[in-house]
Amino acid sequence: MKKDNYRGAIQKPVGSGFNKSSRASDVIKDIDLTGKIAIVTGGNTGIGLETTKILASAGTKVIVPARDVDKAKKNLAGVLNVEIEKMDLMEPDSIDAFAEKFLATGRSLHLLVNNAGIMWVPLRRDNRGFESQLATNYLAQFHLTAKLWPALKKAHGARVINLSSQGHQFAPFCFEDPNFTQREYETLQAYGQSKTATNLFSVELDKRGKKTNVRSFSVHPGSIAGTELGREASLELFQKMGFCDDQGNILPEVAANLKTIAQGAATTVWCATSPMLEFLGGVYCEDVDIANLAVDSSPSGGVKPYSLDKANARQLWTLSEKMTGISFDAN
Repeated sequence: MKKDNYRGAIQKPVGSGFNKSSRASDVIKDIDLTGKIAIVTGGNTGIGLETTKILASAGTKVIVPARDVDKAKKNLAGVLNVEIEKMDLMEPDSIDAFAEKFLATGRSLHLLVNNAGIMWVPLRRDNRGFESQLATNYLAQFHLTAKLWPALKKAHGARVINLSSQGHQFAPFCFEDPNFTQREYETLQAYGQSKTATNLFSVELDKRGKKTNVRSFSVHPGSIAGTELGREASLELFQKMGFCDDQGNILPEVAANLKTIAQGAATTVWCATSPMLEFLGGVYCEDVDIANLAVDSSPSGGVKPYSLDKANARQLWTLSEKMTGISFDAN
């Protein structure tokens, strides 16, 4: 059995045969998922919608929990092998109700794709007082995975795919003030720490879950054109990040590196289905392969070692149990 991925011990490409231009439909070719069951959060828009369609086309029964059920029904009209359920990731009771309903069916869960998330929003808090990007992008992943754990174990070979981002490089996790109650709120810092949390969760979940054959992966899908994620970001923020000029026009070098939605979903689908990952887990993936470690100080591709740190991963697990009120014994 391969060793754990703390500090990126096994964090290196495996030569998948795909690249950043590969589409989700390329990745799924010749893979039969008949009889498998998947849950895809955010599975009715953007790369989540593409993920749902691709998995369903390969024979998977895909359950899509959605805050806006009517919108989900409209976006998924005509897609076979899909069930739509109500769930709001900002409402813990809603997560509990969805998970309880699924568990009551007695079905195994082969794939959990924690795809839903928000990005670059003003300071908001949920009804527990938790900062919204942390609550949605990470704590909801932890909560939902914990509640669905019996069904994941029952599959005798399940994978949990957590959507992360290169944005984890914006910030490590701030254990002293995760909810910005003592420090000034900065949306990129909040987003960054939420995605760092996802990476830490993925490496620790894999460490704990592999004994019961539940493997975990974190995914950077790339910068994607045509999604709703950046809808609340200001022009000033895009300019600060070097995406636009003074007139709000996207810079040519930025546009050249944007992925289509079909390309953006490819790494998720690869992590969910590739036989190459059968004995690997806890790794951060991008461009349809395991990413390299990012060891220099400038933002670039790859994953920062601090987001795979053993002590931080364990500390975050304990903090997450405290914040959610859930004892998650992933064994």
